Amino acid sequence: MRPAPATRPAPATRLVSDWKVPDWTEAEDFLRLFHSEHPDQPIPLAMRLRQIREHLEQTGTYRHTRAELEFGARVAWRNSSRCIGRLYWKSLRVLDRREATTPDEIHAHLLDHLRQATNQGRVRPVISVFAPPTPYREAPRVWNSQLVKYAGYRAADGGFVGDQGQVAFTDAVRRLGWRAPGGWFDVLPLVIQVHGDKPQLYDVPRDLVLEVPLRHPDHPRFGGLGLRWYAVPAISHMRLSIGGIDYPLAPFNGWYMGTEIGARNLVDPDRYNLLPLVAEVLGLNTDDDTLLWRDRALVELNVAVLHSFRAAGVKITDHHTESGRFLTHLAREEGEGRMVPTDWSWIVPPVSGGLTPVFHRYYDDADLRPNFYLDDDARARATGGCPFPH
Repeated sequence: MRPAPATRPAPATRLVSDWKVPDWTEAEDFLRLFHSEHPDQPIPLAMRLRQIREHLEQTGTYRHTRAELEFGARVAWRNSSRCIGRLYWKSLRVLDRREATTPDEIHAHLLDHLRQATNQGRVRPVISVFAPPTPYREAPRVWNSQLVKYAGYRAADGGFVGDQGQVAFTDAVRRLGWRAPGGWFDVLPLVIQVHGDKPQLYDVPRDLVLEVPLRHPDHPRFGGLGLRWYAVPAISHMRLSIGGIDYPLAPFNGWYMGTEIGARNLVDPDRYNLLPLVAEVLGLNTDDDTLLWRDRALVELNVAVLHSFRAAGVKITDHHTESGRFLTHLAREEGEGRMVPTDWSWIVPPVSGGLTPVFHRYYDDADLRPNFYLDDDARARATGGCPFPH
């Protein structure tokens, strides 16, 4: 029999904008899931549920134990329908940063996240979980969509320099006081905001950003393009939801699959849009689409990405290997009696999709929690828009 839900928060002089009363059903479902998969807990399930109900009634919220937080973060990765790399969900390193309150403390922890995740090129999955909102205090935020991201600029001739997808955000941080170098691969500063304070800019030290110069094993001219990419894709604007508690600042990372760089970041027309330039360096005829010059340039660019990361000793995976590993994950989870929510359009890689085993089957999709979510507020911050209502 389920305990009655908590219906009232503790009295407060002001309810902050990003706080909501945690849903009792979500809290109970999560605790039952946690105890079913980790039954050897010091506090029995019935007692823990009673504690949570009392905390909800008295304070309007509750606090996860460290073990609950670690389990919830890992299961959020397990439930992420758009991620092909979930075979490794149990290996996620969870850093509990809930005590950090000042921008300086948060900045130091974010840099430590990059340090631990980079691991001298042996990239490992890491998540840093900062404090959730309470009835009295907004949660800290990082405006950036990733802890490392390259700037983008509008050029005088109407073109672009750098990452077109970051032009609006680059403009926003310049208005906040950043002195932009104006290059093709300028690492953006972090924008950190805490309760009751204005957003503050913090640099990401260059020695913490491991970058890989891109070379092609068979085309020496390719190196003359001066391309490079960073080693750790640390997503920083998605909300982690565990048992009705939201953690708006919970940056997390795995390691790159080559196509993320070589078929999207460097190729998409609204990003670096480099396929015509790569084709020119490779000596391809770009006047006739039936010659499939885009396809040929795309494959060679992905060859260069994989070759360069491996030559630099930086962990990366290819789409064929990772597709096979995803089906291994699928089989394991189904063997445990668990559903694997999967968004086909995200799991099938953007290069040679039909040649990978994930292409040729159907999947179930569902919103299972714990999970990660991208909200309008976070999206607005990360795209240079104003996150505040007018």
